[in-house]
Amino acid sequence: GRAGPGQSRRAAGGALRCAAGGESMEVPAVNLKAIVLVHWLLTTWGCMVPWLPSSYAWGNFTVLAVGVWAVAQRDSVDAIFMFLAGLLLTILTDIVHISLCYPAVTHLTDTVRFSTGMAIFNLLLKSLSCFFAYQMYRERGGDLGFLCVTQDQSAYQSIDNAEPPRPFPDVSGKMAPPRPY
Repeated sequence: GRAGPGQSRRAAGGALRCAAGGESMEVPAVNLKAIVLVHWLLTTWGCMVPWLPSSYAWGNFTVLAVGVWAVAQRDSVDAIFMFLAGLLLTILTDIVHISLCYPAVTHLTDTVRFSTGMAIFNLLLKSLSCFFAYQMYRERGGDLGFLCVTQDQSAYQSIDNAEPPRPFPDVSGKMAPPRPY
C-alpha cells in the first residue's frame, strides 16, 4: 500500500520494499546526500578541462542545488520531484554535450581523458540515481498519477450533486430601508 504522511515504506533492515510482478524486491537504502555528493564530485572532475561548454556545468550544478534543497526539505515532495526531473533532463543534455563536444584529438592528455571519463561516468550513473530519487519521491508520498490509472476517486466531488454557486449573499429577508441623501 501507499505510505501515509507519518509512515515509512522502509523495512526494518533499511531497504525499501517494491512489488514487482507479485514478488517483493529489496531496494537498498541510499542517502540523498551521497547521491548529490557523488554527482557534484563527478561534475567537478568533468569540468576540470574546458572541453565542455559552460551550459554543461550550469545545468548540472543547478540540478545539484535542487538536490541540496531536497536534502534540506526532507518531507517535500516538490523538492525531490524537481531533483528527479532535473536529473532526467540533464541525462538528455549531457548526451548532447558529450556527443557534440567530445575531443576529436588522437593524442589526448591524461587530464583530458580523466575529465572526459568522469563526465561519461556521471552520465551513466545518473540513470541509477534517477531510480533511487524516484524511490525517495514515492516514499515521500509522491505519485505520478498521469503514468498509471488509479481507482481511488474519493477526493473528487460529483458535479451532479453540487449546489450552484451563489455569487451574491442572500439578502431577500434582510432588506434595509434606503438611506436618505
